[in-house]
Amino acid sequence: MIQNRALVQPSNCFAYDSIYWLNKIFWTCLVIGALTVGIAHPVYAQNNEIQTDFGTIEKMTKSDEEWKKELGEKEFNVLREEGTERPFTSELLEEHREGTYVCAACGLPLFKSSTKFNSGTGWPSFFETIEGHVETKTDYKLVLPRTEYHCARCGGHQGHVFEDGPQPTGLRYCNNGVSLKFKSSDEDAAE
Repeated sequence: MIQNRALVQPSNCFAYDSIYWLNKIFWTCLVIGALTVGIAHPVYAQNNEIQTDFGTIEKMTKSDEEWKKELGEKEFNVLREEGTERPFTSELLEEHREGTYVCAACGLPLFKSSTKFNSGTGWPSFFETIEGHVETKTDYKLVLPRTEYHCARCGGHQGHVFEDGPQPTGLRYCNNGVSLKFKSSDEDAAE
C-alpha cells in the first residue's frame, strides 16, 4: 500500500528560498559592479599616458621586486598589495599645514590640504582629489561593492571613497596615511 506523503515543493522550503535570494543578490551585485567598472576612468592614449583636463600623466610601471627595493614593508603592503594600515596610526592625522599630499610611491600630487577634514575614522580623509590624479575601481573584498581608488601614475593603492563626506562634494576619500607624503607650501616654493 502506498502512503500519501506531502511533497515538499522547493518554493516552500526555507533553505531553497535563502539560496535563491542569495544567488539573485550575488548576480545583481556582480552585474552592477561590472557596469560601473570604467566609470570615472580617464582616457588612455596609445603611448601609456593618461589624458586629463589638466594635461598628460605618463603611466609608471615597475616590477614587484623594483617596488620592494624602493618602499618599506608597510608601504609595499598597502600600495602594491592593497592592504590597509591600522586606524589612528598615521602621523598625517595631525598634519594641519598648507600644502599638498602626494603619492608615497611616485610623488604625484593627489590632494590639496584645503580638502582635508577630520572624519573621526582614524585615517586621513579628503573631500576632493586633484582632478585626473586618481583612478577608481570596484572592490568586492568585503562582499558588498566599495569604490577603491589608486594613484593614476603608478597604480599605488590609496584607499576607498564613500558618499558620507562634507559638502561641497559629499565624498570622503579615506586614505591610508602610509600611501601619502606631505609637501608643505614652503617646500613647494623652495623647489
